[in-house]
Amino acid sequence: MSNATPAQPAPSPPASFGPVSSTPAPCAPSLSAPVPQAGPGWRPQQVAVIGCGLMGGSFALALRAAWPGTRVCAYSRSPASSQRAQTLGIVDAVHSSAEQAAQQADLVLLAVPVTATEATLRELTPALQPEALVMDVGSTKRDVVAAARAAMGAAVRQFVPAHPIAGKESGGIERAEPTLYQNRRCIITPLPENDAARLHRAQAVWEAVGCNVVHMSADQHDRTFAAVSHLPHLLAFAYVNAVAQQADAARHLALAGPGFRDFSRIAGGTSAIWRDIFSANRDEVLQQLAQFESALGALRTALVAGDDAQVARLVDAASSVRTQWILNGAAPPTDDPA
Repeated sequence: MSNATPAQPAPSPPASFGPVSSTPAPCAPSLSAPVPQAGPGWRPQQVAVIGCGLMGGSFALALRAAWPGTRVCAYSRSPASSQRAQTLGIVDAVHSSAEQAAQQADLVLLAVPVTATEATLRELTPALQPEALVMDVGSTKRDVVAAARAAMGAAVRQFVPAHPIAGKESGGIERAEPTLYQNRRCIITPLPENDAARLHRAQAVWEAVGCNVVHMSADQHDRTFAAVSHLPHLLAFAYVNAVAQQADAARHLALAGPGFRDFSRIAGGTSAIWRDIFSANRDEVLQQLAQFESALGALRTALVAGDDAQVARLVDAASSVRTQWILNGAAPPTDDPA
């Protein structure tokens, strides 16, 4: 695992908000700017962030803090979001299309819903510089890889799929912060078409914003995160609905304490994100749901039978695993059991 490079404080928002420009010119690189190389000292001169929400905005802040002088252009499907990003000093210029934003960039980051990946890549691929690096932040990878192949053709060699394990319960450009990726893992799922230099550059970018980088296959990624991210969110949504639909829900919720708060925290996510994730990784989520139903069934059986000793054994087994677990602790195994 790589050592993370600490991010510096975020640039201060401007004291007064001036008019927002959507003209591509401010992001045009200087004619005297050096051409980025793929060696150890490589850094992007110009970055295009496609999607101005929590993830894209935080990436822009972290990259500018780590590599001062890097220019950041942006495009968002919501003009208000990209304009707000510029007003807050998060990006240097905004554009009216993904294609325009990508034209002069040597690094393009897609921070869009996974279902928008193919259309976005299809739009911007003709504008890519030949050696531009393209990455995403999607929570699923098999569908993203398929979308990239369909949209980019031979240019898919420029695309390095990535998934930084970071976020908040609610998104939006207003919640962007330069430390979002600090001491978080970023999963890279390399393609056969990616050469070593491009993978080195991808890793350097994520390390610069504070991540520890792990490589794995797209298949293993989707199996793993169905278990430790997608299923927990599904259960949290179901649990909160189960409580809220009861006749005495108002009293239950009024008296809820830290246990409810901790368990239900991730139920604050938005359907726009989680609908797409559940759909994209449906088969793996259903397999993990079956595993959960089996474990829940074992507890139910013990409760129905009044087998307090078995209930205690099952609780202790779970407690032991959770007590030993540490966020970003042990490095994951390098083998793929599937």
